[in-house]
Amino acid sequence: MATASDVKALVITGFGLNCEKETAAAFQAAGASADPVHLNDLLDGHATLSSYQILAFIGGFSFGDHLGAGTVFANRIKYRMREQLEAFVKAGKLVIGICNGFQTITRLGLVPAVGGRLFEQQVALAQNAQGTFRDDWIMLKGNPASPCVFTKGIDLLPLPIRHGEGRFVPQDAAMLAELEAQNLICLRYADPESGEPATAFPANPNGSVNAIAGICDPTGRIFGLMPHPEAYLSPYNHPHWPRQKLNGVLPEAGLGQIIFRNAVTFAAANLA
Repeated sequence: MATASDVKALVITGFGLNCEKETAAAFQAAGASADPVHLNDLLDGHATLSSYQILAFIGGFSFGDHLGAGTVFANRIKYRMREQLEAFVKAGKLVIGICNGFQTITRLGLVPAVGGRLFEQQVALAQNAQGTFRDDWIMLKGNPASPCVFTKGIDLLPLPIRHGEGRFVPQDAAMLAELEAQNLICLRYADPESGEPATAFPANPNGSVNAIAGICDPTGRIFGLMPHPEAYLSPYNHPHWPRQKLNGVLPEAGLGQIIFRNAVTFAAANLA
């Protein structure tokens, strides 16, 4: 039987991405191994997706966000790695996209892939409603009915955000209705006091429709979110850790780790 140590995660790096060390550390803290691999090495065949069980599209500013965040990065992959990526997904493996990675996988059409339509963009991450870059900590509310592998067991989760294009927008009302009906909305921005979905700034930091912060595909194996779970691996990452320690509620580990633990546990149980 496979264990966490048998799980291998591929963390794509390069061209303005800058969260590879934190993301690799997150998978390693969950017991897996993690290999940062430059996009060019994948495009040139020096590394292949088939050697891995988890694929991570990380945060940063790929290609300087020219033509829109994640656009150039997504096109490089779509037109040079489509068959390889499609085989990875159809093999039942896991994909996570964080911040710029979320922007990339929405443009690739990996999420939400409603109707099984991969490589067809159905949602977008638009410029923040406030028109400015936002760097803050927010509260998230999990959806227990979601099939998402990564968010199992999450109720309320504080995480940092840092983005200028994070406003979630579906292509139309029918797509939004499908996301709601299939419980593909796995994380929402929440009021830090009530835990209810946040409609107003700053709890909803970018004006996202229906407070949507993270979605998955119908299988639950492909997941994207704007906040940064890899930036909350230690309890001391949280800006209020002194108060938490004083009140006896400082967690043993950063709460962002649950997302990576869920992924590694699933991958180990379904290792291929």
